[in-house]
Order: sequence, then C-alpha cells, then structure tokens
Amino acid sequence: MSSIGTGYDLSASQFSPDGRVFQVEYAAKAVESSGSIVAIRCKDGVVIGVEKILSSKLYETSSNQKIYNIDRHVGMGFAGIQADGRKVVGIARDESSDYRQNYGSDVPLKQLANRVASYMHAYTLYSSVRPFGVSAVLASYSEAYGPELYMIEPSGLYWGYRACTAGKAKQAAKTELEKVKASEMTCEEIVKEVARIIYLVHDEIKDKLFELELSWVGKVTNGEHQLVPEDIASEAIRLAKHTLEEDDLDDDD
Repeated sequence: MSSIGTGYDLSASQFSPDGRVFQVEYAAKAVESSGSIVAIRCKDGVVIGVEKILSSKLYETSSNQKIYNIDRHVGMGFAGIQADGRKVVGIARDESSDYRQNYGSDVPLKQLANRVASYMHAYTLYSSVRPFGVSAVLASYSEAYGPELYMIEPSGLYWGYRACTAGKAKQAAKTELEKVKASEMTCEEIVKEVARIIYLVHDEIKDKLFELELSWVGKVTNGEHQLVPEDIASEAIRLAKHTLEEDDLDDDD
C-alpha cells in the first residue's frame, strides 16, 4: 500500500489522484492488525466481547482493558491501538457528561455516536494530526429505545448494527455472526455465542495468549452496562473451548 501511496500518504488532509486518503486507510489497517471485537444486539440487550491479545506472560491480565463504561447505560469496546482507544473513551465520557449537565438526562446512544464520530472525523481533515487507529463499538439499553448498537470506524463513519465485528479475524467472525438468530435470543444465550465466535476465530499459532473480555447491557442489568459476572463468563468460555475441541475431533475423523 505504501508504494502506491508514495507522495500522497504524508498527510491526512491530502487526497490521492484516485480519491483515496491513505492515512485513513492506514488507520483501518491498524484495526485489522489487532485482536477481534464482536458485539451482538439481542431481544433484551447487547453483549460485547473483545479478544485482548497478551504479547507477554508477564503482563497482568486485568491491565489495559478494551471494554469501558462510558455512562451508567452505555459501554464501549474497541479494536485497534490501545492508546488511541483510551483517548476515544475519554472523548465519549466527556460528551456524555456534557449532555447530562446541559439537559439533565442520559444521552441517547445515537447522539453520542454522532458526537464521537464527528470528533474522529475531524482528525482526518488536518495535516497536523492523524486519524485514530480504532474501531469503537457503543452499546446501550433503555426502556425508550430498547437495545442499541453502533460502531464507529477510523474515518468517522458510523452505522447502527444488529451485530458487528472488527479486528484481524473480521471476515471469519462476520460469517459466524450471520448464522446467529440474535433477535430470538437473550443476553445469557448471546454471551455463549460471543465467546464461541471469539475462540473460533482466534489464531492460536500467531497469538497463543489472549484474554476474553465480556460485557453486557440490557434487562438483565437493569439498563446498566456491566462486565459479565465471572461465573457466567467462565461457563461461556468453558462451552466455547468444548465446542472447539469437538470441531477438532470431527476434523480428525
């Protein structure tokens, strides 16, 4: 890609002759090189799962998390550069806090996604900055709007989703997501599906060590975004590993 973009990839504010902004494409490439994120909207909430790759056995497993609380009713997970992701989390928290201070109520997720996406898009317009190397997933649940799920791309583009994924195993995870009948399932059932998909698409050869982070927001949490309880997460991981072992046995046969 760099050879094609030579001379036109030095600034985020510059277009190539064929209408491409290479700095934005490089940011997307940073997302594709990171661990995968999977999020599914079901009938009573949203579940987020992130494959946090551990490059050393010396790391504390709980450090550098990739799922955060933005507000009591909103959670964010991301794939991409860790430091960039923390900055986007800070932006989202500030926007949510400003909305509550000004209007006295929880920020609607669509409005929050629009504000954060606008900020990320601004970083693709000027030569003095670079685009954020993250794809951010926002999830929420309320009685007024029900479960909601948005994903913001490095370009600042955002979409509402029934299910979404990003990261190095995006295509494989997308294939699995299309098979899940999420609208008929509960959060408790979707947690198992998210864990199964993450373990299925994980590359054990290149990234042997990883930690699965799981969170949810929905009726089961009374509309608050929380990490999935340890017992439920452990059971989902156990079932995911068991399914993977069964698939390996079937392949051997």
